[in-house]
Amino acid sequence: MADGDVSADEGRMVVGVSGSLGSLAALHHAVAEARRTGVEVLAVLCWTPPGDEYGYRRTPCPPVVDAGRAAAVARLRQALDEAFAGRYAGVRLRCQTVRGETAHTLVRCADRPDDVLVLGAGRERGRLSRLIRPSITAYCVQRATCPVLTVPRPPLRRDLEALERGHGLRDLVAGN
Repeated sequence: MADGDVSADEGRMVVGVSGSLGSLAALHHAVAEARRTGVEVLAVLCWTPPGDEYGYRRTPCPPVVDAGRAAAVARLRQALDEAFAGRYAGVRLRCQTVRGETAHTLVRCADRPDDVLVLGAGRERGRLSRLIRPSITAYCVQRATCPVLTVPRPPLRRDLEALERGHGLRDLVAGN
């Protein structure tokens, strides 16, 4: 799924892609910037085996890893199809599925000084969930050696979240 090679000193737009609306907005933003500047876009989908790395280390099973890798490749292809409706993006676009925890892996992938790491803004989270698992965006901003660009949530995502909150409140009031 690679499209052209890039010299080691040329910057890239490294984009975390998961298939979420936020990650697709980040991908669109990176592609628009790449059209303007001529840099390559590297779309990265991070994945871990079912049960996460800790579970896999306890009970290794190569077919499970193969299935996880295949699912990640399929998810990345689907995300690209959804982002560009099956058409050519109009830029040098290289895609990778990388095994590893998302935040750490994205920071490792955006390792050139001229890179820009592009992330979609995550879903609003409560205080407790932020304590248990820090956000990918916060981790990347704190540890990346290149600039990090966070693309705001698209209006559709904000509307969907508002509907979800309103629906949950109606259920609570109705006693369901």
